[in-house]
Amino acid sequence: MKKLISSALALAALCVAQTPPTPAQMATRNVEHLTMMLDLTSTQQTQATAIFTKQATDLSGIHSSVQTEQTALLTAIKANDASGISVAAGQLGTLHTQSITIEATASAAFYQILTAAQQTKYAAFGLSHGPGSGGPGGRGGRGGPDGPPPGGPLN
Repeated sequence: MKKLISSALALAALCVAQTPPTPAQMATRNVEHLTMMLDLTSTQQTQATAIFTKQATDLSGIHSSVQTEQTALLTAIKANDASGISVAAGQLGTLHTQSITIEATASAAFYQILTAAQQTKYAAFGLSHGPGSGGPGGRGGRGGPDGPPPGGPLN
């Protein structure tokens, strides 16, 4: 019986570990990192959390649309459907533009809450490696909120 309970707890822990983080959790992680790098005040942390929670929420909405369009693109590729490819590619381009806009807007809002000294420090490593390139508030190394770019191996 103890072994069964232990196995069930291990399985539950594994399922929880694989649950994607919420926008609030992603924002909290970003703010913790930025606090260490820039010595943010508690007021700045609160403001940054709001900024990056909105960013993560907005990006998560785009993520599902990107997945849909990537599936449409793959279907069009397999069918040699030039029109379908063009439509899906156009939609993906629009979603990519929206993603960049969301990230840049969040970065701009965050930059405004920083002191001049923090802005200088952030510019040294934050802006050059910020949203969209895997730095603070950015997407990391998995190809952005929309996963790897289309055009890779077909499934």
